Amino acid sequence: MAPRRPAELYRAPFPLYTVRLHPRRPLAITAGGGGAAKTGIRNGVHFLQLEQIGGRLSASLLHCHDTETRATMTMALAGDVIAAGQDNSCHILRFSLQEPEAPGTAGKDGSGERGARRRRGASGGAAGGAQGPAREVRVESLQRVRTDFSPDALQKAVRFSADGALLATGGADGFLRLWEFPSMKKTLEFRAHNGEIEDIALGPDNKVVTAGRDFQCCVWQQDQLVTGLRWHENLPGIPDKAYRYQACRFGAVEGSAGALRLYTVQVPHKRERRPPPCYLTKWDGKSFLPLLTRPCGSEVVSCLSISDSGTFLGLGTVTGSVAIHIAFSLQRLYYVKEAHGIVVTDVAFVPESRPGRELLGGHEAALLSVAVDSRCKLHLLPTRRSLPVWLLLLLCAGLIVATILLLQLAFPGFL
Repeated sequence: MAPRRPAELYRAPFPLYTVRLHPRRPLAITAGGGGAAKTGIRNGVHFLQLEQIGGRLSASLLHCHDTETRATMTMALAGDVIAAGQDNSCHILRFSLQEPEAPGTAGKDGSGERGARRRRGASGGAAGGAQGPAREVRVESLQRVRTDFSPDALQKAVRFSADGALLATGGADGFLRLWEFPSMKKTLEFRAHNGEIEDIALGPDNKVVTAGRDFQCCVWQQDQLVTGLRWHENLPGIPDKAYRYQACRFGAVEGSAGALRLYTVQVPHKRERRPPPCYLTKWDGKSFLPLLTRPCGSEVVSCLSISDSGTFLGLGTVTGSVAIHIAFSLQRLYYVKEAHGIVVTDVAFVPESRPGRELLGGHEAALLSVAVDSRCKLHLLPTRRSLPVWLLLLLCAGLIVATILLLQLAFPGFL
C-alpha cells in the first residue's frame, strides 16, 4: 500500500534549513532564511506548538525570533538552549515558555509579534474547534563564538553531547572545534579534514566522528585519530573515491540499554547520466567495524535522522523525496517521491517521550521534514501489525500436532 502524501504542517516566509523537536515539550523549532538584504523578508527561528486536534497533528506558530540578515543553517538543541549556526559563527540562545496572559491584555512590548499566531491543521488549512490561549515564547541571546575561519566561512555542523556539557562544531575550513558548555570556552581545535566537514556525531567514551568532503569519515579521541572508516572494504568493485560520506549519526540499539550503533550515508562523488545508488551503513558503536551495508536508492541523500529508540532512520534527498528505513535491516519501510519541490535540508523524528507519544495519535512514528521550498511536512508511519507471542506459540503447537497426525495417517503404527 502506497503511503499517504505528507501533510503540510507549516509554511515559513523563507527557505527552511533545519528542524528540531523538544524532547519534553510538544514544540518544534524550525529555522532558515536567505536573501534578507535583497528581499526584506526577515530571517528567523520559528517556534511551533504541536498538538492533536480532531485526530490530526497540527502546528501553530508561537513566536518568530528575528535573526536579522543571518540565516540559520544548522541547529542543535539541549533542553531549552539552542546552538544556531549562522554564517561563520555559532549563536547560543535560551528560550522559555511563559503562561498566556489574560484575554485582552497586551504584550510587554506592545507589539503584535508574540500575540499574533497562526494555527494550521495537518492539511495546511485552518484547524477548527475552540482553542485555548497558547503559551508565549521568550528568547534570550546568550553569546556568540566564531566557529569557521575559511575565506567562504560557514558553520556546517553542530552537536551537543548527550549530557549537554560539550558542543562540537565543524565547517568549511575542515577544523573540528570543541567547546565547554555553557561557558563556551574552546577546549580543542584541530584540522580534521582537508576540506569541508559535512557532519559530526558525538559518541561513547568521548569519541567524535566527523564526515568530510575529502572522502573520509574519522573517529577521534581528542585530536588523535582512532580509526578511519572503510564502508566498502567488503564490497569489491567500488573505487576509494567514487563515494563520499554525507552524514553520520549515533543511534540507540533497540532492546539493549546503553548500546549504540553508528549509521553513515555514502553518496556518489560525481553525478552520472545513470546515477549509481547511495548507501546506508550500520557500524558497531565500539569497534567501528561495518555490520551491514545496503543501497538506499539512486536519489542523492541530503540528510539523516534516527528515532529515539533507534528503530527507524529518516532520510531526505536533494530531489525532495523522504524515506524511512528500519534500522535493524536498513530496509525501506516508507517512501514519498518528491514530497518537497526541492532539496530536503533536514528531517527529525517526533520524540518518543510521553508528550511525543501523545502527538503520534496511534501511529508508530512521525517524521518532520523541511526544505528550501519553505515548507515543514509531516510523515506518519502507521503501526505495523504483528501477532502476539502467545498466538505464535499456539500456531506452532498446532502445526506440530497436525504434522504428527498426518504422519500417523500416512504411516500407521508411526507412534
